[in-house]
Amino acid sequence: MSMLPPFLFDGPEDADTTFAFAHGAGVGMESDFMDTIARGLAKKGVRVARFEFSYMQKRREDGKRRPPDRAPILLDIWRAVIEGLGRENLFIGGKSMGGRLASMIAADLEREEAAVKGCICLGYPFHPPGKPEKLRVEHLATLETPSLILQGTRDSFGTQEEVSSYELSSKIDIHWLEDGEHNFIPRKRSGRTTMQNWDEAIEAMLNFMNFTET
Repeated sequence: MSMLPPFLFDGPEDADTTFAFAHGAGVGMESDFMDTIARGLAKKGVRVARFEFSYMQKRREDGKRRPPDRAPILLDIWRAVIEGLGRENLFIGGKSMGGRLASMIAADLEREEAAVKGCICLGYPFHPPGKPEKLRVEHLATLETPSLILQGTRDSFGTQEEVSSYELSSKIDIHWLEDGEHNFIPRKRSGRTTMQNWDEAIEAMLNFMNFTET
């Protein structure tokens, strides 16, 4: 049975750049967050391929909430997605868990000399909320694939203060969204709006994709 999930495409079919976009652990590919980001990139000429892992597809079918599958299954799906889209000018990434898995498969592909062009993580889950000792950064220290992490400054999965102390590869750029939480949503008193942070994230992603060398 094929591991390749169905895609939801935004943007021109003949685009020079494709971004494979995975969801987070609890919400599927049609969330307001993912929809806004995907459509924003598409308007600027990027072909965005959204997809869902098998456990989320099952939830869509029967409405029952279920936890993510084990990492090997999720990584196999990511690998099928990359093979299905082709590596030429392909950036991979995702929201939270989807981005973390993208960075993990990027590291695997480096070792196989089959690297993708770049990786983008939106709200990287550096650690579970309230458990800063349980870090998920080991592979990020040696990652060679050009990568961009977009992170809210007060994200409970890794704040700006916490992340500044981590050992991360020089290939990783971090763009901070002012007062943002895990979805980059700021507090009203910050003077920022959600759309300002989401638009800034889209712009940072476009800049990264446009200026990443092959």
